[in-house]
Amino acid sequence: MNGIVVTALKRPYTFVVLSILIVVFGVRGLLRTPTDVFPSINIPVVAICWTYTGLMPEDMSGRVVYYYERALTATVNNIEHIESQSYYGRGIVKVFFQPGTDTAVAQTQITSVSQTVIKQMPAGMTPPLVLTYNASSVPVLTLQVSSDSMTASQIYDMSSNLIRPALVSVAGAAIPNPYGGQPGNIMVDLDQTKLLAHGLSATDIGNALGKQNIVLPAGDQQIGAFDYMVQTNASPEVIDTFNNMPIKQEGNSVVYLRDVAWVHAGGPPQTNMVLVKGHQAVLIVIMKSGDASTLAVVSGVKALLPGIIKTLPAGVNITVLGDASTFVKEAVRDVVQEMGTAALLTSLVVLLFLGSWRSTVIIATSIPLAMLCSVIGLGMAGQTINVMTLGGLALAVGILVDDATVMIENIDAHLEMDKDLETAIIDAANQIVIPTFVSPLFQLTGVAGWLFMPMAEAIIFAMIASFILSRTLVPTMAKYMLAAQVAAHHALATGQAAPSQSIFARFQRGFEAYFVLFRNRYREILIRLLATRRRFVPLFSILAFCSLGLLFFAGQDFFPEINSNALSIHMRAPLGTKIAEAGKISMLVNDEIDRLLPGEVEGIVNNCGLPFSPLNQAFIPTPTVGTQDCDLTVTLKDEEAPVAKYRAVLRKGLAEKFPGTEITFITLCICIVWMPLFQ
Repeated sequence: MNGIVVTALKRPYTFVVLSILIVVFGVRGLLRTPTDVFPSINIPVVAICWTYTGLMPEDMSGRVVYYYERALTATVNNIEHIESQSYYGRGIVKVFFQPGTDTAVAQTQITSVSQTVIKQMPAGMTPPLVLTYNASSVPVLTLQVSSDSMTASQIYDMSSNLIRPALVSVAGAAIPNPYGGQPGNIMVDLDQTKLLAHGLSATDIGNALGKQNIVLPAGDQQIGAFDYMVQTNASPEVIDTFNNMPIKQEGNSVVYLRDVAWVHAGGPPQTNMVLVKGHQAVLIVIMKSGDASTLAVVSGVKALLPGIIKTLPAGVNITVLGDASTFVKEAVRDVVQEMGTAALLTSLVVLLFLGSWRSTVIIATSIPLAMLCSVIGLGMAGQTINVMTLGGLALAVGILVDDATVMIENIDAHLEMDKDLETAIIDAANQIVIPTFVSPLFQLTGVAGWLFMPMAEAIIFAMIASFILSRTLVPTMAKYMLAAQVAAHHALATGQAAPSQSIFARFQRGFEAYFVLFRNRYREILIRLLATRRRFVPLFSILAFCSLGLLFFAGQDFFPEINSNALSIHMRAPLGTKIAEAGKISMLVNDEIDRLLPGEVEGIVNNCGLPFSPLNQAFIPTPTVGTQDCDLTVTLKDEEAPVAKYRAVLRKGLAEKFPGTEITFITLCICIVWMPLFQ
């Protein structure tokens, strides 16, 4: 490694330019690298959504999901484990694959077996929806769409057909179907008495409508000099047309649909209801794809909202309820702040012990350059700027300062041997060996491996960069910056100059004197302990062993609870409660929360029942299993509210007020595999 030091001293401009390039590309990497809370967890998951309206959960589990899972294990490769849940009319199957599995191949295999196994399913079963995502696809933004002048069906239609398609254009955004509202359909309500009177059944009505509601290709017709496109479209354009459709001929009379049914605009029975201040609303949850940046997705959606609002009818309001980017910014800002504090304190300590601002500048220059090199390496490795990588850089500050500090101190030692500056630099570098590092973090697997390996990469990249800089840039800067310091020391040694009487110089000499006293006192204590080691070692071992008992008083969580001004509550009314009744009970719970926490509640959003689309359950699992369940999100006015205290108050008060209703509090945590709908 001596050759690179000699090269740096002979060609200093080369390494100065290299340092400038590190700054340019490092800052460019900081601006372009995606920013998130945690690294991307690339565990491939394929979700399969089976639907059969009216099928009981027991039948969905025993006749559909059971046989499908057996078919998957026999035909699909690299399965790590399978999860499934059966609901009324739908079944959600999630297949988790081994890391590194090609999701395209896995999706092809699953699609193939789905088309084959459907023949063993109950009659009328349709092929499932097959979705591919990974564990980092989580909600990052929630929008509330409400209107005082529109029905729940109109709000849902507008959210699904106008707002959602416009937001899908944001890079990295994945948007499931809206929550709440009611999908619009043309409903045919049959009169059983009239059907029996005419000898008809629901199947007869369906067949008749199917035969008449057709669109067929009819080709074209050339007449004269023109070529006309011919349209064959028997699909009704207005609702009244359905009423005039013939169903059956009885002698000389015709039975029309209006004779046995009532056709109107409506929808299927509502299974999902979102209530805000007693009024129905719709929630649109924006998720990010695994590799996308939370900040980029949220900022992209917010940039589109003003233009979308202009296209909506008057009286429609879009409110941002949950914004994960705020938490991301705060988390990254806190880590960067702590990293800067560590670098500043380290520089001050170096300045105190070395007593030279020139040496401190050299050391302080190498630290950010090594970090920028690490950022460049992280970008090339496909990592993001997140709490783990920034935490790795913060931990590396102490390691980074060692390379340059040891180099500078060794140069000072050789200068005290009356060597010239350049010789002292070369000899000092020759005595420093190449560091060896081993990172057991690379042995971690699963979610822990995806989380902590980026931290190890950040530290390793920074260490490698720091070592190279300590052999190139540090000697180059020392050659030019320490020349004046060497001359001053020489003048002081020969009596040509008096010691500096500046405030800092006197403070540093006093600090060094006290530190020498402290070091001598510590040496005396250490000598005494070594002399009584037969008593000290057992006593210390006993204290260390007893300290392990503190583990029983510490909680155990994979992720800590976050400091949030929100409470997440799951309410379960008696089994079988209708969605309307569950909504009423949830509003009574809201009133009780306002009474128990007077003046503390900013707002409450109730999300009751199962969403209309099974895609939402595939992407965002919740404890909800039926229309009797409601998820309540309580937002508090005070950002620093004592959430734990309020949770205890509500747990006791709600249990007494609603004895037949289960109330569960969900702890908001920094969760990767699943995040709450609202932050």
